[in-house]
Amino acid sequence: MKVDVLLGLQWGDEGKGKVVDVLTPRYDVVARFQGGPNAGHTLEFEGQKYVLRSIPSGIFQGNKINIIGNGVVLDPALFKAEAEALEASGHPLKERLHISKKAHLILPTHRILDAAYEAAKGDSKVGTTGKGIGPTYTDKVSRNGLRVGDILCDFEKKYAAAKARHEQILKSLNYDYDITELERQWMEGIEYLRKFHLVDSEHEINNLLKEGKSVLCEGAQGTMLDIDFGSYPYVTSSNTICAGACTGLGLGPNKIGEVYGIMKAYCTRVGSGPFPTELFDETGKRISDLGHEYGAVTGRERRCGWIDLVALRYSIMINGVTKLILMKSDVLDDFDVVKACVGYKVGNEVIDYFPFDITEGIEPVYVELPGWKTDMTGMTSEDEFPEEFNAYISFLEEQLETPIKIVSVGPDREQTIERYTE
Repeated sequence: MKVDVLLGLQWGDEGKGKVVDVLTPRYDVVARFQGGPNAGHTLEFEGQKYVLRSIPSGIFQGNKINIIGNGVVLDPALFKAEAEALEASGHPLKERLHISKKAHLILPTHRILDAAYEAAKGDSKVGTTGKGIGPTYTDKVSRNGLRVGDILCDFEKKYAAAKARHEQILKSLNYDYDITELERQWMEGIEYLRKFHLVDSEHEINNLLKEGKSVLCEGAQGTMLDIDFGSYPYVTSSNTICAGACTGLGLGPNKIGEVYGIMKAYCTRVGSGPFPTELFDETGKRISDLGHEYGAVTGRERRCGWIDLVALRYSIMINGVTKLILMKSDVLDDFDVVKACVGYKVGNEVIDYFPFDITEGIEPVYVELPGWKTDMTGMTSEDEFPEEFNAYISFLEEQLETPIKIVSVGPDREQTIERYTE
């Protein structure tokens, strides 16, 4: 058996949570492979709305195994709040959720360090969510981190040493803080975490594959936020691309099957960083309003722009995407014209590849397509798609050289249409 991987192709917020939820009935296992509570996966069904931050999006669909992999960073306090809210709404977790002992812990001082580092950058802020993600991954790479498995042995001593080291850094930054309440909630989270299945997830997931179980690997953030291949330094601190599923779960590259790449019919970005197709006019505001483009974790308004096919071709290449999923098509239902960026003008040259630096001097080259001027939110089959929308899909498939297999026409689980054309 091979695993399938599902990930975002833009700057995050593509709608990964909804699609994982829709696809979960086809799988035995859903495994999250990177990121932390900076991710917000929004799901809507049966009149309810849920936002998941650390827990895999397969948690709602029957008695599936859900795994938080070693590549994830976990804040016990935020995890406790998220898990208790789900349990209170009638979704049992302790029977379904397994957590890797090798996942790194976000400490209270990591969150304080995150705020201190951002404050020190002044106008050069990266625009982090303030959840301590960067400092936690920094400790992981510098071999100073604490992992979930550490709570099972001599934990108090390990925690005290890590906290003391962070306090020395904060002292050097002259940053004032009060850790009391953060630490109290965090310690409660540690005790709560002990109640779950803490596993050697790399062994578990490979054994499940040997048993013939089907596995869907769930990514967080988006490809253009990858620490290596994204718009550095305005990126997250983990590998959000398909290769991250291997390192974040302990899978060999030969175990990768289908790679589902998710994209919006337009493009958004949260926080700082370059965004070639960003719109600063009424059109951008209209997309934002119609798409309810506000961060699921931070509540920040997302920057909006037309779809960027240059960046998408790049994302498809480095992920080895085999199938595309088009989200939020309905947001553009009432536009007379829909634009797509097919190239970048850099000086007097037009390029069709994603360059090293997109921070300045990039002018998008657009193709205009007729809008479909049809409310698609009630459609249940691709046979109902208007001619102009079918033309838009065909244009995207030609440009991206990858088939679009699923189209979303609204936020609800039921507003998802699978295309059967080859």
